[in-house]
Amino acid sequence: MFRLAHLSDPHVPPLPRPRIGELMNKRLLGYLSWQHRRRSIHRADLLERLTDDLKSEQPDHVVVTGDLVNISLPGEFETAADWLKRLGTPERVTVVPGNHDAYVALPFSRSWRHWAGYMSNEADGSPGREPTGFGDFPLIRRRGPVAVVGTSSALPSGPGMATGKLGAAQLGELERQLGLLGQEGWFRVVLVHHPPLDQTTKHRKRLLDSADFRAALGRAGAELVLHGHDHRFLEAELDGDEGPVPVFGVPSASARPYRNRPGAHYFLYEVVKTDTGWSLTARARGLGPENREIVERFTRTIALQRPGPGGKS
Repeated sequence: MFRLAHLSDPHVPPLPRPRIGELMNKRLLGYLSWQHRRRSIHRADLLERLTDDLKSEQPDHVVVTGDLVNISLPGEFETAADWLKRLGTPERVTVVPGNHDAYVALPFSRSWRHWAGYMSNEADGSPGREPTGFGDFPLIRRRGPVAVVGTSSALPSGPGMATGKLGAAQLGELERQLGLLGQEGWFRVVLVHHPPLDQTTKHRKRLLDSADFRAALGRAGAELVLHGHDHRFLEAELDGDEGPVPVFGVPSASARPYRNRPGAHYFLYEVVKTDTGWSLTARARGLGPENREIVERFTRTIALQRPGPGGKS
């Protein structure tokens, strides 16, 4: 059995004090939102409690599907890097970015570079090539029977917007790599920040090329899609060439309950090879009554029948 933990949207608090010049753009609206509302939602103590519980479960690997920061202040990327070190080593943790990680345009060296080890790409069979720019996606990391395939839907957008896009080049390579991994029998886990289903997300927060993403997965196939962005649970399926592909979205890892959204949670997925394909069990762990402790909230078990010789042992 392989155990994969998934958390998202930690929006690692607290927010560093910005300089006046750093607010002369879209960040001003984000900063005002943080001061008036979001700083009471995203709490360092809740993120710490969830992180401790996740580590106590000793998963084989951890994936984070974006929005580590809030308004892309340079200092936020360093703070988030410190949290990632606490979560685990780059070999045991994979990160893909979200729209808040590209809130405004910044040089790679002052932003995602701080997390480069957690986004290294092993597609060519090497120990891991760290990204050197924003376009170095999709990434592939093989762990046990699982192939983690990370994408980036993060790009700067206008005031009031939180859209994402993968682009034709990334989608083409995603489809090619998923096809190869499927032929080799891996359990393919696709990471994307934005939900791939249009009806689950507000228009201003949508994945602009979600239909193309779904079409690529439909042709190539996958075993699991994980996302964040909406700060709520989502369970759905996409059509895949070899059978249905489960989709799970997870709430923010640092939030108290707000606006009908649940508080901090993460998922723990247990992957087991079977004679006919795979068994996938998803366990949701998060804030219990009165936000006092982390408890197991619910469990889902899915049988994934796949043709051919099956997955890696």
